[in-house]
Amino acid sequence: MSNSIKLAILGLGTVGTGVINLINDNLNELKRRSGRDIIITEVGTRRQRDDIDADIMQNSDLMAIAASDNVDIVIEVIGGTTLAKDVIMQAIKNGKHVVTANKALLAEHGNEIFAFAEENNVHVAYEAAVAGGIPIIKVMREALAANKIDWLAGIINGTGNFIMTEMRDKGRPFADVLSEAQELGYAEADPTFDVEGIDAAHKLALLASIAFGIPLQFDKVYCEGITGITLQDVNYAEELGYRIKHLGFAVRRDSENNGDAGVELRVHPTLIPQDALLANVNGVKNAVLVNSHPLGQTLYCGDGAGAGATASAVMADVMDLVRVLGSKDRDDQSNTGHHVPHLAFIPEQLSDTPILRADQMVTGYYLRVHAYDSPGVLADITRILSDAGINIDAILQKPAHKVGQVPVIILTLPVIESQMNLAIEKIEKLETITDKVVRIRLDELA
Repeated sequence: MSNSIKLAILGLGTVGTGVINLINDNLNELKRRSGRDIIITEVGTRRQRDDIDADIMQNSDLMAIAASDNVDIVIEVIGGTTLAKDVIMQAIKNGKHVVTANKALLAEHGNEIFAFAEENNVHVAYEAAVAGGIPIIKVMREALAANKIDWLAGIINGTGNFIMTEMRDKGRPFADVLSEAQELGYAEADPTFDVEGIDAAHKLALLASIAFGIPLQFDKVYCEGITGITLQDVNYAEELGYRIKHLGFAVRRDSENNGDAGVELRVHPTLIPQDALLANVNGVKNAVLVNSHPLGQTLYCGDGAGAGATASAVMADVMDLVRVLGSKDRDDQSNTGHHVPHLAFIPEQLSDTPILRADQMVTGYYLRVHAYDSPGVLADITRILSDAGINIDAILQKPAHKVGQVPVIILTLPVIESQMNLAIEKIEKLETITDKVVRIRLDELA
C-alpha cells in the first residue's frame, strides 16, 4: 500500500491555516498514530501565498483540485452553501473522502450530500461543523451508540454565550457587549447568524439527526435570538436562582409525556438553574449536555471556535479517514466499510418521526408582566393562568419602575406552548396591563 495520504485544503483563512500549522507541528505524532505520512499536496486559494511550502501546489481552481489524482482527502473550509457544495459534490464524484467544517451547508443540504457520498463509496466527515474542538459528533455517533438519547441541550454559539456572560457578570447592556464582541473578533460585522440563533440552529439540526436517527430538517428548527434580552430580566432571573443562556434543545417526546409525540428542535434564550452544569459554562466556551439511557447525563465542554480548536476537529476526521483508507488497502473492502454511517444510523433506518411545531413544544416559562398597582391585578393574572391549565411555580412582585406601575415576575411549570399563547393573549387584554408580556422559556435540565 502507498505509505502517504495526500490532502487538499480548500480555503486558507483562519481554519485552513490552522490545519497547516497543526500538521507541521505534529507531523511525527500523526505518523505514529496512523502509520502513514500525511502530506498536503494542494491548497485552494484566491491569491498566491509566500508562507506556503514550495512543494504544495497553490490553485484558485477549486473544482480542479477536487478532481485531482494527487489528492486522497479534500478538506473544505471555504464556507458558504453554493461553491462549497459544488466542490464537495465534485470531490465525491471523483472518489475523494471529504472533511468539512461547514455546518450551514450540511444543515441545509446534508441529506443530498450524504446520499451522494453513499452512492460513491466515500465518506463526508464533519466533526468541526459543531462545537469546534469538542468531539461531540464522535461521542454521539460512537461512544453513545448503545444508548437511547432522550434529549440534548447545548451552548453551541460562543458569541451568544459571551454576550450573556458579560451581561450577567458585569451588568452591561446587550448592544455594548455586542460591540465589544465584534471588536474582539467573536462576532461578524453582521452578527445576525450568531445573535438570532441561526448558527446554533444549523448545529442543532446536525446533532438532532445523529441523536434520533432522523433526516436533517433545519427548516423545522424553531429559532429565537437574544436581542430582546434585557439586564432587567437577567437580574430578575438571578434573584430567582436562575441564569439566562442561549441554548439549543433537541427533545424526544412520546405520547406518554405532556403534549404530542415527536421531536422538539428549538433554539432560544432559556432560564436554567444557577447550579446546573450548563449555567456555569461562560465566555466563548461551548458545551453540550446529553441525556441518554442507560448512561444518564454527560457534559462535553471546550472551545467552540478558533484556529486551534477547529483544526483539531478537522484533523481528527482526517485521522479517521486515513484509517479507512488503510483498511481498504489491506482487505480491498469499500471505503465506507469500516466507518460509522454519516448520521449514526444506517440510511435505510432513518425515522420519519415528526418535528413538532412551535405551539406544540412543552417548556416552563418566565413571565414579566407590567401592571398598574391596583387591587385585584395579581388575582386576575393568576386566574387566567389557572383557567389555561398553567401551574405557577413562583411569583415575585418588584417595586414600581414608573409611578403607579409594578413589574410582576411569574415562573410556571412546563406547559404546552399553545396554552401559554392563549393565556398571554388574555392577560394582555386586561385593562390593568400596561405593556406586552415578556416571556422567556425555562428548563430545569432534569
